[in-house]
Amino acid sequence: MPSGKRLDLLNPTPDDWEDEDLALGLARTYRWGGHSAWPLPLSVAQHSITVMLLRRAASATPLGPLADLRELLHDAEEGLLGFDCISVLKPFLGDGFRDLTTRLDRAVFLRYGLPAWTPEEHAIHKRADRLAAASEAVHVVGWSAHEVLHTLKITVPPLNHDPLTEVYGGQAWEPWPPGLARDRFLEQLNRLKARI
Repeated sequence: MPSGKRLDLLNPTPDDWEDEDLALGLARTYRWGGHSAWPLPLSVAQHSITVMLLRRAASATPLGPLADLRELLHDAEEGLLGFDCISVLKPFLGDGFRDLTTRLDRAVFLRYGLPAWTPEEHAIHKRADRLAAASEAVHVVGWSAHEVLHTLKITVPPLNHDPLTEVYGGQAWEPWPPGLARDRFLEQLNRLKARI
């Protein structure tokens, strides 16, 4: 890790990284195999903030800080691993890869004191995650809405508005540079940790 800590991927513990390591890893790990219609690819850090905002907007009542934090950290294992596997490849990677990501997830949940998902919570989370994915596919990667539905099999229609612009300004759906993605993710992480 950049901090000097060592992460044992096969036997991770909650103390194997610093928050800055995680933020940097997520900012340098790219969605969509690194492909983008923009000059930069989309980081998992930026995606994570999008999902948190979408999940928050879908709730009739304000989410508590732990629920917000769980949304922000839903892909944290990808930042520790440095790899966001494209969904269609996951079945080919098999049980070993699934076990590896489960161990990393467990370490993340322990470190940050996150409650386990209930089935209902996870279903609502997945809808926000799929909504982000559908919107990214169209506005970041360049898929058509028809391709999102028929090729990617995502049935949630993509958004036109980018929820990040309401918080940060900038051009809708434009991927952030890694340094900016790191800083914004870390800022969100620290803000939520301070509320717990």
